[in-house]
Amino acid sequence: MAEQLTAPAAPVSIYAEASPNPESMKFVLNTHLLADGVSVDYPNAEAAANSPLAQELFQFDYVNRVFIAQNFVTVTKGTDHQWAQLIPELRTFLKSYVEAGGPIFTVDPAAEQAAAQQAAATGSSSEADQQTSQKIIDLLDNYVRPAVEQDGGNITFKSYHDGIVTVNLQGSCSGCPSATVTLKSGIENLLKRMVPEVKEVVAEGITASF
Repeated sequence: MAEQLTAPAAPVSIYAEASPNPESMKFVLNTHLLADGVSVDYPNAEAAANSPLAQELFQFDYVNRVFIAQNFVTVTKGTDHQWAQLIPELRTFLKSYVEAGGPIFTVDPAAEQAAAQQAAATGSSSEADQQTSQKIIDLLDNYVRPAVEQDGGNITFKSYHDGIVTVNLQGSCSGCPSATVTLKSGIENLLKRMVPEVKEVVAEGITASF
């Protein structure tokens, strides 16, 4: 049986912070759930097999998506519910669960995330594309991720081919009304400036057309 990763059993304080996505709320804790730079995104309960915490959150019928990062959990709800009623319930649950030392993950996601990034970078067709992919990953990690995490989400590298960068939108970024603007005016401009080979950035996880 895999060793379960649990948060330390200690007094926990949690506050809710709004995100640019009106359906997503960021719950910030005074303890770490993951190592810095590691995050996981669960678009549904079936995807959350590795996280007992996320599985418990999906038991609330209004929870549609769960994103977990270093010291926060972003919950995305259905449109037919209001945060004013949900925030106290979710804060109470998270506080009780983490203070009790409830299992967060059954297997540490850090190694899996590192392997996925390495596979994405080396999956390019040529050595030049592989080098470009690694540059893009480094820029996303160092410049984009910290800013996007402030809004309760993340943007991860998926692939690079013929000047086209494909990224995945996670947490509050998925379905966010401002995601397209952020992607095109922020991230695409940054990557074009820093990596001349980049012509365009497209994303999975939003329905808006570019």
